[in-house]
Amino acid sequence: MKKKIIAVASIGGHWVQLLRIVKPLEADYEVVYMSTHPKCKSMVGDCRFHSLTDFSRWDAWKMLPASFCLLGIFLKERPTAIVTTGAAPGLLTIVLGRLVGIKGIWVDSVANVQTMSACGKLARKFACRVYTQWPNLASGQVRYAGNIFGD
Repeated sequence: MKKKIIAVASIGGHWVQLLRIVKPLEADYEVVYMSTHPKCKSMVGDCRFHSLTDFSRWDAWKMLPASFCLLGIFLKERPTAIVTTGAAPGLLTIVLGRLVGIKGIWVDSVANVQTMSACGKLARKFACRVYTQWPNLASGQVRYAGNIFGD
């Protein structure tokens, strides 16, 4: 039986990056995808997909219903790990996952060249592993292992 990973990202660039990073893992893991727009389901083939409410710091009140949704998905799917490229919904998934014992991996967006994203900075406190896609942003807590474009 393959270990299960939940792969979550907001629609747009975060989603595209997540697919490039996680798709190759489907050979060795059962991947369950989550995103903030139902049309993303069409991009994951036969893998299971869950929709998640989108929110940001400007409408943070939406985190409460999203939290209940996430906890239900965790109970249903029983993942071993969470992989996310952000943004806020990915961070919430990492935080709640940590609270219930699910390991989290944060990959900061390739768009963040000069500094880590705000969510990425917070993810350092909750994720088991945090990656940047730029070598100049690596530090003790943040690792560099390449980017989606290749080195």
